[in-house]
Amino acid sequence: MLLEVEDLSVAYARAQALRAVSLNVKDGEIVALIGANGAGKTTLLRSISGLKQASVGRIHFEGQRIDNRPAYEIVKRGIAHIPEGRIVFGPMSVADNLSMGAYLRRDKLQVREDVERMYSWFPVLKERRKQLSESLSGGEQQMLAVARALMASPKLLLMDEPSMGLSPLMVEKIGEIVRDINQTGLSVLLVEQNASMALALADRAYVLEVGKIALEGPAADVAANDGVRKAYLGC
Repeated sequence: MLLEVEDLSVAYARAQALRAVSLNVKDGEIVALIGANGAGKTTLLRSISGLKQASVGRIHFEGQRIDNRPAYEIVKRGIAHIPEGRIVFGPMSVADNLSMGAYLRRDKLQVREDVERMYSWFPVLKERRKQLSESLSGGEQQMLAVARALMASPKLLLMDEPSMGLSPLMVEKIGEIVRDINQTGLSVLLVEQNASMALALADRAYVLEVGKIALEGPAADVAANDGVRKAYLGC
């Protein structure tokens, strides 16, 4: 088991965002987490990556407890987080954004090779490598956010709403990128409101409702559930 979240509860002031949430991600899996706005999906990713402290529960990564560790140490252990809304470093160039993704690494030769690998995966970033990131389109910024996270050489990628605000064509492209990343052996925990895309990509899925896990199982079984079809798939 790569990631294990056990009975996690998280609160903001008096508002309870997560209530005894448990989930896991196995090595090499894509796991989808779907749910409505405000269900707690982003809070869960922030808790895993060390950006939000849980009040109750435990998080283990590769058998080691990480819920009491700072965010930079969690990155070093092999978890990269692509936040909602892309959040690239706008006043910096594409090339500098990629360099920032590898800021904790000391294998400089491999870092240079990985930059070239990102450019081979995302040719548009190579074309725009000297441009300021804030000048890129939404889809290009999402590609940059993915490439920057991959520059950390992670074992697990947390993706928060990667399709948000993108055209249908770009949503399809992002789905292809997620699948290609996973085929390299990288595990992915994918948070998505686009449930159709998420369930089509995932091996397993969880449905989060009002801070609680309401359903879990193989992605195909979750997609076939009547409640999920009505609430999230529009059928």
